[in-house]
Amino acid sequence: MAGAAVEALAIPQSRAQHASAAENEPVARFNVRAFGAKGDGTTLDTSAINEAIEAANRSGGGTVQFPPGVYLSYSIRLRDNVVLSLDSGATILAASVPAGGRSSGAYDAAEPNEPWDRYQDYGHSHWHNSLIWGEDIHNVGIVGTGLIWGKGLSRGASEVPRAETQGMGNKAIALKNCHGIVLRDISILEGGHFAILATGVDNLTIDNLLIDTNRDGIDVDCCRNVRISNCSVNSPWDDAICPKSSFALGYARATENVTITNCYVTGAYELGTMLDGTWKRWLADKTSQSKVAPYFPEEFNGSIKLGTESNGGFKNITISNCVFDGSKGFALESSDGAVIEGLVLSGITMRDCTNTPLFLRLGSRMRGPAGIPVGTLRGITLCDIVSYNSVARLGGGGIIAGIPGHDIEDVKIHDVYLEHGGGGTEAMAALNPIEAAKDDPYPDPDMFGNVPASGFFLRHVKNVEFTNVEIAMRAPDARPVFWMDHVDGADLFRIKTPRAHKASVFALRDVRDFRVTASRGVGDAYIESVVQKDL
Repeated sequence: MAGAAVEALAIPQSRAQHASAAENEPVARFNVRAFGAKGDGTTLDTSAINEAIEAANRSGGGTVQFPPGVYLSYSIRLRDNVVLSLDSGATILAASVPAGGRSSGAYDAAEPNEPWDRYQDYGHSHWHNSLIWGEDIHNVGIVGTGLIWGKGLSRGASEVPRAETQGMGNKAIALKNCHGIVLRDISILEGGHFAILATGVDNLTIDNLLIDTNRDGIDVDCCRNVRISNCSVNSPWDDAICPKSSFALGYARATENVTITNCYVTGAYELGTMLDGTWKRWLADKTSQSKVAPYFPEEFNGSIKLGTESNGGFKNITISNCVFDGSKGFALESSDGAVIEGLVLSGITMRDCTNTPLFLRLGSRMRGPAGIPVGTLRGITLCDIVSYNSVARLGGGGIIAGIPGHDIEDVKIHDVYLEHGGGGTEAMAALNPIEAAKDDPYPDPDMFGNVPASGFFLRHVKNVEFTNVEIAMRAPDARPVFWMDHVDGADLFRIKTPRAHKASVFALRDVRDFRVTASRGVGDAYIESVVQKDL
């Protein structure tokens, strides 16, 4: 069987292969149908697929080919030096688990991960209970223009996740402690709790994917040297692209040296309609939803967020040339002791943000081993950003908030235009949101409720700079544009606010070293220290 499965095809080789003595040898292909896969959508092809992968691995490496067809499967186990290639018209379909579950023959069991699994949710803590998974592997790829459909996967939404049906899978692709991984050109529909979960993966390339999913899209956790590019993700119920740094590996490992570029993220479309090109936006009336949308999102998510799992930190991250459409805004969060430093967000356009466009949070949830100190968040640049028609109540520009004794430091925001609905009231202007330092809630802009700023809400911040920033509103707003509390070192240059804005531009509360110049609606001023003052 194995001999019949190998097809010698002359395909382009890598530079490393050309440099080798075997540069003229063809790359082996292992057709899953030659191992018994039917591809008829009803026969379980799990064994045939895994046999093809094992054969490719034993031969020293090769490509496992999926010709057009629908390959119904439970867990597929990746191996070193093997690439899965999905032809156009090929679908890997996640099989359903019968009511009551199975003791065998379904998805691989979630491997033990005690005691570390107590520090992040169930989905982040296990990898084997997935449609496609690999652990401690290298030089592996999943490529092609075919589809991975996680139809039979769980969304991981159970209140008691360990009581999920026995044999259930909840991730489309899961990778742990790997290196040299390429995911390119494939599409994923209904990826379960995670369409892609990569934990402790180095040298990871994710390029030109279409993901239309019912929870998280792409999560890279404790990973280094990651390139995410040219991807489109529709994820109404959860995050679209989400770097994390959890404690799932049993130690704090930073996610670092990451670029995310040329991506489109949204939560505004019914499940599957980005992939099929019909682009059906969610309607306010749940009863009018199509059959492809069996449950209605409470709020549209689909954002790029770093956190909330944040034990190991984030370092050297660039996010550029991305589009947010009908999603939450950008979020950067240190909640569990993470050191965050060296991040640039640039060339971003946002439309219809469902919460504040820019959210930076240094908190003290501290979900991790005892004794870990509160983290840091510093060295952040946000530039060349346009946002329009965002919600107003959470601050139409952004929230930058540390906690007492722990400031967010060294933030530069320049060349930014932020437009929102306006309508903030005098009662909102009088608010003083909770500090939320003790028993820190889930880090999200909603933790503060309505904020007393129509532009930026800043608290516990040191050395912040705004240059060429405009705040626009479609309706009058009674709140100050900038509300600053416990801010040390604020420089503002060429700030534009609406000409008809009746409220103050700046509300200063315990602010030191404040300087504003060449800004509309307020004269040039320097304030060395002030307890309370409006400008």
